[in-house]
Amino acid sequence: MQSNRSARIGAVKLVAGLLAALSGAACVAVTSAATAATSPEVAALQASWREAISQAPTLQGGCFTAHYPSMAWSKTACVEAPNVAFIPRIDRNKGARTVGNGDDYAIQTKTLISTGVGSFPKVKGLKSETGEGQANAYTLQLNSEFFNGPVCAGAQTPSKCLTWLQYVYFAARGQSSVFMQYWLINWDKTCPAGWNSFSPDCYKNSAAVGAPQEPITDLAKMSITGSAVNGGLDTTVFTDGANAYKTTGPDTVVDLANAWNGSEFNVIGPGGGSAADFNTGTKLTVGIAVTDGSTAKPKCLPNAGTTGETNNLNLGACKAIAGDTPSISFVESN
Repeated sequence: MQSNRSARIGAVKLVAGLLAALSGAACVAVTSAATAATSPEVAALQASWREAISQAPTLQGGCFTAHYPSMAWSKTACVEAPNVAFIPRIDRNKGARTVGNGDDYAIQTKTLISTGVGSFPKVKGLKSETGEGQANAYTLQLNSEFFNGPVCAGAQTPSKCLTWLQYVYFAARGQSSVFMQYWLINWDKTCPAGWNSFSPDCYKNSAAVGAPQEPITDLAKMSITGSAVNGGLDTTVFTDGANAYKTTGPDTVVDLANAWNGSEFNVIGPGGGSAADFNTGTKLTVGIAVTDGSTAKPKCLPNAGTTGETNNLNLGACKAIAGDTPSISFVESN
């Protein structure tokens, strides 16, 4: 999300248009060759495509997939999201610098966020990861801050209630999919119809779109994009390499669009407060970029993580960057 973002997206759209103009057989051959190639030029085009397709709209709700170099979303059948709770933080690991359960950086803006993007611009030394005793078991979570949304009016004590939205890619337990998880924290009474109880809280999932269980070594090619539209559809997009997966849900579930000023993003355990354990020598750069209608420099908020899941990496310093897409970045390693 640097200053040349528009130029890169324009370039990949041009390539996509040229490929689309080819005849059927030739297009398939060129597309296959481009996808299989590992040259820096193709890698750069795919990176630009991932940015562009994440912003490409759909005219209706549902579940969708897209594949490089096409700039069109194809509707697909939704699936049921796994019934796994990605729990809110319980108590920060006081004095610890490992990621999760509150110990994480979050981006904070003065104006409302409409879109957030989490990615890993640099990945070094990453060879393996285990979660719940299984290889390549983890989640990517782009999480909003906690906020007292309108739905809290129905809680036992409305002033104590908090709402929360998580944009999730889940890869574990023989399942993998992309969806949103909504929370009513401190609801403290019987959950509304369609919500699961995690006493005293409640949670439920949006419809999910199926996606492959990607190996953790693909992390540099992965991203999560979340958007919120007042009175419309909230959207999450997961991209990996030459593939993208999208699902939607009504913003009215927790009314994020009217309250979104902060987000955490990271790769962490696969639910229930679990951990993602990386091999020694892993070093990740985490990036969070937002669209908030301004070019102002955001804040890097320490100890501002919201999820209860963790990883075994240690946090470094965080820097904030102003621009068309204000952002923060930080390193975590072990």
